[in-house]
This record gives sequence, C-alpha cells and structure tokens, in this order.
Amino acid sequence: MIGIAVVGYGYWGPNLVRNFAETPGAQLLWVCDLKKDRLGAVQMRYPTVQITDDFDEVLRDPRVDAIAIATPVFAHYKLAMQAMMAGKHVFVEKPMASTSEEARRMVEEATRRGLILAVDHTFIHTGAVRKMREIIETGLGDVYYYDSVRVNLGLFQHDVSVVWDLAVHDLSIMDYVLPEKPVAVSATGMGHVAGEPENIAYLTLFFESKLIAHIHVNWLAPVKVRRTLIGGSNKMIVYDDLEPSEKIKVYDKGITLSSPEQNGDKVYEMRVGYRTGDMYAPQLDMTEALGRELKQFVDCVANKTQPLADGHAGLRVVRILEAATQSLAQRGRVIELEQARLIA
Repeated sequence: MIGIAVVGYGYWGPNLVRNFAETPGAQLLWVCDLKKDRLGAVQMRYPTVQITDDFDEVLRDPRVDAIAIATPVFAHYKLAMQAMMAGKHVFVEKPMASTSEEARRMVEEATRRGLILAVDHTFIHTGAVRKMREIIETGLGDVYYYDSVRVNLGLFQHDVSVVWDLAVHDLSIMDYVLPEKPVAVSATGMGHVAGEPENIAYLTLFFESKLIAHIHVNWLAPVKVRRTLIGGSNKMIVYDDLEPSEKIKVYDKGITLSSPEQNGDKVYEMRVGYRTGDMYAPQLDMTEALGRELKQFVDCVANKTQPLADGHAGLRVVRILEAATQSLAQRGRVIELEQARLIA
C-alpha cells in the first residue's frame, strides 16, 4: 500500500481525499490544513485518517510515501520541495508553480532524488480528451487550428489571473493532444476590479508549422461555456465539455485545394472545393478523470514509472503562462517560447 497525505482541504482538496480514500493500492493517512474547522469536517467523514495543521508532522511520518498538494499556487513550490527533500513523491495541483524557475527546480529535485512528480492536469485523463488525441493521431490529418472558449461568471481569484486559473486547462489539453509544442504566445486582457488581476483574456499561440491556437477565458460571462474546435485537413472536432453524453462530435468536413494552373508567367487562382460528409459522436469512457489520474499516480509511485502529466509537462505549461503574463503587460507583444525546442 502507498501511504498518502493530502495537504490543503479547501476547494479541490476534498475531491483528492475522496478519490484517494477509494483508490486501490493507496492508504490515506493524513490530511493537513491550517484551518482547524476544515480538519473537523475531515475527522467526521474519515475517522481513521489523521489530521494536523503542522506540515512537519506529515513529513516525519515514515509511512507516508507520497504527498498531494492542493494549496494556493504560491505555496506549491515550498511545500513540494520540502516533501521531496524528505523523500516523498509529490502530486501537485495545477499550475505546478508560480514561476518557471520554481517549476524547473522542482523537476530537477525530483529527477535528482528519483522521485515521481505529477501535476494535476485532470482533463487529459477524461475520456473525451483521450479520444481527441486518438482522433488527431489517426484521422484528423494535418492540424490547422485549436480554438477554445472557457468562460463563466466567477469564481474570481485574488492570487492569480483568469489566465492562470482557466487557460491552464486548455494549455494542458493542447500539450497532450497536439502533435507540436508552441514556440510563441501573444496575450491581451483586462482586469475590471481595482487591484485585482485580469478577469478576461485572449491568448494566441504560434507553432513552427501553420498550426495556430486561440484561447478565450473570461470570469465575466453571463453563461458557462466550455467548447473547443479543432480543425484538420481530413476531419474537424467539436468538444463541448458541458454536454452530458456526446461531448465529442467529429465532422467529416473540410476543404480541398487543387493545384494552381500555370500559363506562362500567369498563375491562376487556386481552386477551393468544400467537402461535407457525416458527423458522428464516438463512445467515450465516462470513468471519473480524477479517480483515473490518482490511480495512475499511485501505480507510478509503486512501479517507478512516469505519469502522463509529469513535471516536464507542468513546466511547459507554466512557461506558457509566464510568457502570456509578460505579453499581457505589454499589450499583446509576441513572446518567444524557448521550451518548445529544449523540452521534448
């Protein structure tokens, strides 16, 4: 059995605790939080789990093999580094750190100590996103664009902008499903509450090929929308995460381009044809993504294998978030991303 401790029992922590308590091969030993009223709720629901507001008490327990961190972003780096220096494997909430330098040091520490560092990119474990990757690899053809809208009314965050809160989901999905990594990003946005970070933003990501990605995130929308369009040369995908069953729809639609005709020095306009075929909604695995993700983490700790969203994936996403923040401050200036070339 892999001994587990969860640090942070606020918004996401209860979901981690519930799933770890039900994960085969895991033994939930500790829940740690600074607020004692939260710990009281843990004790009532999970009477066999020990509770504490002292993180050092968790670190000293030799039964604890891995620590899941579900605290505000600014605390991720310090807690994760303390855990790894104590020889504990780490599962950390997204985004994995506040800066790319912190994320890089976390990756290096895990590598140096031979520890598993997993980042909670939950969406890549959903049946819908896994199916999208399969379609992109086998039938979409050349990928032309990734276009997503992720908007709702609230929840406003005081420590991070809407980019770090919502866009991180799409960046992690893109990192998993697209055949390329972005090389540059441009971002524009605005904050409408005095002293608070941006609550609406638009990100454009550029690639070495003609692939382009666009992400719209917003805390001020009157409705909740979670929709992504991915266009390819053979097929196109519509992914609507709010659909109860048919979250993925694949359209056999596109364009065909005939070669330009040449007549001496004259090149006639390239002819464009439109192709309209069937639409189908593939069957999806509806297993809860977080349960699947935590089961994989426990297996990785037990077998010393790497998770889908390892520290390198988390670092790539943080570097994009960091570059997008720089671009926001400069009204959309394109920021180059070196990680596309340095990290596979």
